Amino acid sequence: MLINNKNYKTIWYNKKLQAVQIIDQTKLPFDLDILTLKSLNDIIKAITQMKVRGAPLIGATAAFGIYLAYRELRDKEHLEEAVKKIKNTRPTAINLFWAINKMMKKIDKRKTKDENENFLLREAEKICNEDIEACKQIGKNGFELIKKVSGFKKDTVNILTHCNAGWLATIDWGTATAPIYLAKRKNIDIHVWVDETRPRNQGASLTSYELNNEGIKNTIIVDNAAGLLMQRKQIDLCIVGADRVTTSGHVVNKIGTFLKAAIAKELNIPFYVAIPFNTIDWDTENFDSIKIEERDGDELRKVKGIDEDGNIKNIHIYPNDSVVYNPAFDITPNKFINAFITNKGIIKPNKEGSFKLEK
Repeated sequence: MLINNKNYKTIWYNKKLQAVQIIDQTKLPFDLDILTLKSLNDIIKAITQMKVRGAPLIGATAAFGIYLAYRELRDKEHLEEAVKKIKNTRPTAINLFWAINKMMKKIDKRKTKDENENFLLREAEKICNEDIEACKQIGKNGFELIKKVSGFKKDTVNILTHCNAGWLATIDWGTATAPIYLAKRKNIDIHVWVDETRPRNQGASLTSYELNNEGIKNTIIVDNAAGLLMQRKQIDLCIVGADRVTTSGHVVNKIGTFLKAAIAKELNIPFYVAIPFNTIDWDTENFDSIKIEERDGDELRKVKGIDEDGNIKNIHIYPNDSVVYNPAFDITPNKFINAFITNKGIIKPNKEGSFKLEK
């Protein structure tokens, strides 16, 4: 997608440098900084410091991490410690575990180390390319829902998003934003209400940044304003992404998603979750066993901004002795979701009102 009218992906392999390159998302929207990752340690830092984030992108980065680790260690047996380190970076996003398992299964003892190394690089790049195609298909499937709403209206279609499930959370196109980008290209009049998404403000910093670069009308709101807008019928539908979906259709996503879904249900506003199939946790039906990541309290205590001299600064906004709790995700029960927009099609609840996803 576009940044300053130039096409970018979030992650790619630079053959000349023999390294992985990423957009440092902690610097957006103020600076566009390209980072070069040459080792497993670089990959781990990029994920833990959220220089890359979003379930599909975390998965792709983990895949490149396995490649770089194998390039360093040159042996599958010695990779186990590296695998543990990558798995410990972000415990909630299922794509990370999916990508690691997919990569590890590709190592063949019958092949030479050079053959395995080259194959792992191709496999990581394949994961990226497949993610782009999956997001494009999500866009096509979700577009039909937006088109249907547009047919009922004579004016703008208003969509609510939460956090960033845009192209910056994937390799390109995004999940929740893919139908929006396609609708824009099909000349449907779109306006997006962008939840600020405290504490890291990924809606304000990333989603609005994306939409501005694509020329899509959008307005940033504080997270708690969505209920009022729904009550006033200023939101036609909600589309969010997910970091993990159980086989019963429970959705683990950025903290605050559950509240939006519950309000939308109460006010009869469609609430959709856009995901590629590799975001489904096929081994989990109920959500009790899912580990919800708790992040550093400084994400709440501090806010990042740019001063009048153009310097990016973090400033304290809480009293020094304040106690904080910072869960990164919440869980939305399946009864609050109208449908999943996937790369395989639209999955709707059954007659009992629950989801039962099958492989």
